[in-house]
Amino acid sequence: MRIHAVHTLYEERLARSTRPFLARGCKVERCRQCMLRTHLCICEHRPLAKSNAAFLLVMFDDEILKPSNTGRLIADLFEDTFAYIWSRTEPNKDMLALLQDPQWQPYVVFPAEYAEPERVAEKVELAEGKRPLFIMLDGSWAEAKKMFRKSPYLNQFPVLSINPEKPSRYKVREASKENQLGTAEVAARIIDLFGEHDNAEMLDLWFDVFRENYITGKMNRMLPDESSLKALQTFMAAH
Repeated sequence: MRIHAVHTLYEERLARSTRPFLARGCKVERCRQCMLRTHLCICEHRPLAKSNAAFLLVMFDDEILKPSNTGRLIADLFEDTFAYIWSRTEPNKDMLALLQDPQWQPYVVFPAEYAEPERVAEKVELAEGKRPLFIMLDGSWAEAKKMFRKSPYLNQFPVLSINPEKPSRYKVREASKENQLGTAEVAARIIDLFGEHDNAEMLDLWFDVFRENYITGKMNRMLPDESSLKALQTFMAAH
């Protein structure tokens, strides 16, 4: 099984914890990769996208430890996914080097209303020889706003925004903002905007698999006969 950047970051963050992270459901036995209950583990079904895009997950400190986090779903599918813990005063040096790597064209994914008009990009436009690096600020809504405001090294990059037409399907946490989407849902809309429509649908379906299995475990239910996994497998068989 492929171990990706979020798995590695999780283990690093766990190793430097001075006290246990007592999230809701912390006593549940979970898979350390997908973070679902062990009997609902989805790791063996994880698809892999063929993509020209890359993602950078800038994660608020405890977000990496939360079983409900959906940023890891992006890393599941997109091989070129990087993940770092956010720091206001000491941003990770490897992350800063990544942002200056000439092969990438970074875009900060965030609502346009919080950015200066001149920073807002309507679409992804790449210079010759460059690939897009979509920067996702992964945390609660309040944490994401803090990261956006207090990360001056991101100010040089354009802001790419979406206007979700449908409400989020993410019922694992209660959203604090109307039409607020989970991180993986936003990534699916961004990759669709980039033109990789099949990858967007694949990520949406993988999100549905995670969501269904997470809620099934949380509510001590049985998975439905027509599960989200079957829908994903049907999609993969057709592609």
